[in-house]
Amino acid sequence: MGSDPLTTMVEDERWMKLALKLAQQSSDSGEVPVGALLMADDSVIGEGANLSIARHDATAHAEIQALRAAGQQQANYRLPGTTLYVTLEPCAMCAGAIIHARVKRVVIGASDPRTGAAGSIMNILQHEGLNHQCEVTMGVLQGECSAIISDFFKAKRK
Repeated sequence: MGSDPLTTMVEDERWMKLALKLAQQSSDSGEVPVGALLMADDSVIGEGANLSIARHDATAHAEIQALRAAGQQQANYRLPGTTLYVTLEPCAMCAGAIIHARVKRVVIGASDPRTGAAGSIMNILQHEGLNHQCEVTMGVLQGECSAIISDFFKAKRK
């Protein structure tokens, strides 16, 4: 990824679009539409979409799926120097896993005012009391990321 802000913004939007495709896959299968992908050196090393309903597993969030895939691909549970792109602000569980994996940077599409643990209701990703903190970029393709969640729940209410 480039070091200048414009290049970083373009790259962030590029990868967030892929995360949105993963979120759409979740939505199409009846899952809450969240997509995540983990990058290392401009390569996808793990991706995930919500699978909690299909797997009857409260831990099967998109971020966890991406971390698990990357850990297998890298043969390591530590993933330093990586960037996680996720369409919705991580919850406390996912933020904890991100910290344990030592992810360097987290790029978030939409904030989550109900369960967000990257600044909305708490900030686990940058908590000074923890032994690792992540760089956080909020609001990348925020409109699209918010819309996919809103549209999903509107359709559910009908």
